[in-house]
Amino acid sequence: MEFNTIKVQLGESMAWINLDRPEVRNALNAELIHELTEVFDWLNSRDDIRVIILKGNGKAFCAGADLEYMKAMAGFSYDQNLADAQNLSKLFQTIYFCNKAVIVDVHGACIGGANGIIAAADIVIAEKETKFAFSEVRLGITPATISPFVVQKIGNTAAKELMLTGRRFTADEAKAFRLVNVVVSEAEMIDAERQYIEHFLHASPDAIAECKNLLRMVSGTDDRFNPIYMQTSVAIANQRISKAGQEGMAAFFEKRKASWE
Repeated sequence: MEFNTIKVQLGESMAWINLDRPEVRNALNAELIHELTEVFDWLNSRDDIRVIILKGNGKAFCAGADLEYMKAMAGFSYDQNLADAQNLSKLFQTIYFCNKAVIVDVHGACIGGANGIIAAADIVIAEKETKFAFSEVRLGITPATISPFVVQKIGNTAAKELMLTGRRFTADEAKAFRLVNVVVSEAEMIDAERQYIEHFLHASPDAIAECKNLLRMVSGTDDRFNPIYMQTSVAIANQRISKAGQEGMAAFFEKRKASWE
């Protein structure tokens, strides 16, 4: 398969996916969202792949939404925003319901929707200088489509702390909030990744898939048709065309304070 925004390398029992828009710090746009969803679907269907490792090329894992993409969204109709939100939610669902072990390595920045990606994964390894943020409220919107995955992973109390403030936080804080599993130096990232890969390859791939299903069942998040996914897509579509959402995005692009500040 050929892609424009990601690079894929297959190895024995493993696949590496690299977000490949380094010029914009791997910011999310419609094409990247589509291609990442497609490649996870494809890898999940392959019996020879047991572990998927996701990384980002360049200076950051993912800096959130692409600026041009955000400008376009500001002018979208409700129906266009709803379709776009559903595509983003589908990406997180595809990662979350993947039956392979999914490892994500993050560095540089992990902002906005990128946190939905790591919340949907199984293991997250963070370089110690990585900066995180759920910055949506500062734009007059909410982290709606990522919320089912983030809240399931870190709980309501931590989600309130991070989502309501929109503040930046460190990799060590992300570990304390249970958003990431391990914090390491840049030099230690490959070794940490290899250790997890080794653990997963010692396990039965069928047992890994069944264990993931079990954990989703026990936590009550095993329904692919859960109405919450549609409800969160509807919520963000409404917020993007709302007065606050339009003002927040306008203030961001005009590099001024929003009216509520």
